[in-house]
Amino acid sequence: MSPESIQSTQRPEIHLAQQSDADALLGRSPLAALVGMLLDQQVPMEWAFSGPYTIAVRLDRDDLDAHEIAAMDPEAFAALLSEKPAVHRYPGSMAQRIQQLCHYLVEEYDGDAEAVWRTAGSGKELLARLQALPGFGKQKAQIFLALLGKQYGVRPEGWREAAGAYGEEGAYRSAADITGPDSLAKVRAHKQEMKAAAKAAKAAKDSKSSGN
Repeated sequence: MSPESIQSTQRPEIHLAQQSDADALLGRSPLAALVGMLLDQQVPMEWAFSGPYTIAVRLDRDDLDAHEIAAMDPEAFAALLSEKPAVHRYPGSMAQRIQQLCHYLVEEYDGDAEAVWRTAGSGKELLARLQALPGFGKQKAQIFLALLGKQYGVRPEGWREAAGAYGEEGAYRSAADITGPDSLAKVRAHKQEMKAAAKAAKAAKDSKSSGN
């Protein structure tokens, strides 16, 4: 067995939420990590990844439980996420997505979020499993796969290749590369560069189209 295929059993030190209690939950709770990744859209990363801890506190729990969340009344769960400060910019729709995720985990993995990657035989298989999760498209699945490999010690054979550019060593492209304030700033700078490049490309395309 190669070192890359060994999966660590130690709890990782996570800094995605930039809050000690929220990051500690992400480090010990596979479901919290999945929910944080699910929330990571249209809001700052720290806001998204602190969401699981906020939910746990409001449920008066030390951890998140897929069975419990899946069984909750949808309106009550949406109201819980909508309490100020809201868990997300769109708490109602994200509450629905979180419950869909938990329903899927209950049906397919008996509520055991870690089983999604614990029993995956390869990076390709793990990517397919992540893409099958409600709310996880290919990009989100690749970022989470890179996060598992880089920070959680989950490294089935071929994980870097399956994660694409997000799996590259020394990159600062996504949540997978954030280990503190400095790396967060580098990831933010990269995202801004990508947005600027996309905007410039669109402007050039529009200009060319209007000139024809």
